[in-house]
Amino acid sequence: MGRKHNNQLPENLPQLQNLIKRDPQSYYEEFMQQYQHLQNTIKVFYFSPQAPNKTLEDLMMFMAQIAHCYPKELKTFPEQVGSILQKYSTILDSNTRMTLCKALVLLRNKNLISPTDILELFFNLLKCQDRPLRKFLENHLITDIKNLNAKHKNDKLNTTLQNYMYMVLGGDTKAAKIALDIMVELYKKNIWNDARTVNVIGKVGCFSKNTKILVGSLKFFLGKDPEEESENSDSENEIDPKEVMMANKVNKKTRKREKQLTKAKKLAAKAYKKKSAAPSFNFSALHLIHDPQGMAEKLFQQLEMTNKRFEVKLMTLDVISRLIGLHNLFLFNFYPYILRFLQPHQREVTRMLQFCAQASHEQLPPDVLEPVLRKMADNFVTERNTSDVIAIGLNAMKEVCARCPLAMTEDLMRTLVDFKTHRERSVIMAARSLIQLFRNIRPEILHKKERGKPTEAMDEIESLNYGKVISSILRMNISRRLVPRVALELSP
Repeated sequence: MGRKHNNQLPENLPQLQNLIKRDPQSYYEEFMQQYQHLQNTIKVFYFSPQAPNKTLEDLMMFMAQIAHCYPKELKTFPEQVGSILQKYSTILDSNTRMTLCKALVLLRNKNLISPTDILELFFNLLKCQDRPLRKFLENHLITDIKNLNAKHKNDKLNTTLQNYMYMVLGGDTKAAKIALDIMVELYKKNIWNDARTVNVIGKVGCFSKNTKILVGSLKFFLGKDPEEESENSDSENEIDPKEVMMANKVNKKTRKREKQLTKAKKLAAKAYKKKSAAPSFNFSALHLIHDPQGMAEKLFQQLEMTNKRFEVKLMTLDVISRLIGLHNLFLFNFYPYILRFLQPHQREVTRMLQFCAQASHEQLPPDVLEPVLRKMADNFVTERNTSDVIAIGLNAMKEVCARCPLAMTEDLMRTLVDFKTHRERSVIMAARSLIQLFRNIRPEILHKKERGKPTEAMDEIESLNYGKVISSILRMNISRRLVPRVALELSP
């Protein structure tokens, strides 16, 4: 190496960094020059911390890159970087602040700083009005915690991190939203999938005054992934496999068209697999709630007092109804409240009917659900409505009765049976499905001619009484569509 080039080493940080990593001892003197330069630069920086400082940024990244080569000399370097960020976080230049955070991440990746120290600092930085920085910090925290639990779960460290994150969830709005996103993401990755995480989100997130945190917590319990909406919106832009295959047959074959054909086939196979797969719903979080009755009551009380938009009320109703059905809860005020929404012209009426079914279970007193069935019959299952509306009503009543058969009265059942001779096929099928349900679980409510031919299985069916658990009834899939797609608002 020439003398002239060697004299330029202190000014050429990337080259010096490379040489130091190869042979730290040989370039110790050059390192000390840069370290002293950094200390002098920091002293100058204190006079004007808000000004951009490219020299400081370069030196900080340089030291972070070679910190493992001189652990003794740079022992206090992480504390120095953290101190600058802690003291001047809100007034620092955005590029300087991002560079210092990246330097700390490098030090953390080299295990030169503890995860608890960097976690506390980064959560304080989430309050900064800097969206790219917040996104960077969120991604790092998720990745770091994931790596810490890669081989085995570090329960002691997880508890420490969780305790701090729970404190953040109830504090500053921006930091709380990031904390919620991190906990949800770690839950999905099966890292923090314990009851403690779920109950903190339930106790703090679901009752937050901030709408974003409230909605994020409700979506967590509903098992909804925000990425699904973007996938559905992008489906229109996907390549049509049939068009690509036809073009490949007609046009001249080229490498580009072959690649397009291969890609189209993979997309088609993936779409078919996704479409044919049975729908899965994440109820595990709801299973881990310690006090489902208390949570359902508080959510319902919050629902009655809230003036938030209709979509938030829908999500709250969804969570409450799932809690009731999953844990066999008693929340009698829920049913009169939802009756007001059981109108054919009501927005999202099929979801309202679904909530009624989700909130039904065999331990409910029959007289609690009788008004619900009567309301469905009066507003949906009448000749003045269209066939789609009647079919929706019959299918919804069937779903409720599958969970609480005693809610159906003989008079109402005989009225519904008459629709098996309706002119529209969708109504006929819905009525027959309801009749078949009661043939299997409660045939005595049907007229003799509707019970079908007697069989040995029917002889074994015992008469139902309130309080008796019906173990023979198979639970129907609550989340499948009640009817084929119809208009959003159904005219009566």
